[in-house]
Amino acid sequence: MTVANSARPILLVDDSVADRFLTIRALKKHRLRNPIIELKDGDAAVDYIFQRGEYEGAARPLLVLLDLHMPGIDGHEVLNQIKTNPDTRSIPVVMLTSSKDQADVAAAYNKYANAYIVKPVGLQNMIEVMATLGDFWLEIVQRPDS
Repeated sequence: MTVANSARPILLVDDSVADRFLTIRALKKHRLRNPIIELKDGDAAVDYIFQRGEYEGAARPLLVLLDLHMPGIDGHEVLNQIKTNPDTRSIPVVMLTSSKDQADVAAAYNKYANAYIVKPVGLQNMIEVMATLGDFWLEIVQRPDS
């Protein structure tokens, strides 16, 4: 992982405190060097991504892990706003959700999600998924600087 990438945060957006805790624990088990910004709803995610309000001047995330079903702006709309804006569309967005509904999967990919992962059950399974995700998005994939 490059130094520049290790300084950029991962944005985790999920309304479930337990799921955020499990995801962060799994990411840290993988010795992730990036800061993790946790947000509990889509409204805060949109403000963070577009650097509005309390998030003015916030660092552009290296990766967004986004739940679908949240109060306020849901994950589909957050994804849509990220991917339809030329300034943010290159940010990788991984849907990390409990929904296995094929309509949700199709809608996410139709809005240009970079990946769709159903949340694994249990810490060990989550650690394995986060290790693979971290290796791929933070170390293997080459992206333009933004």
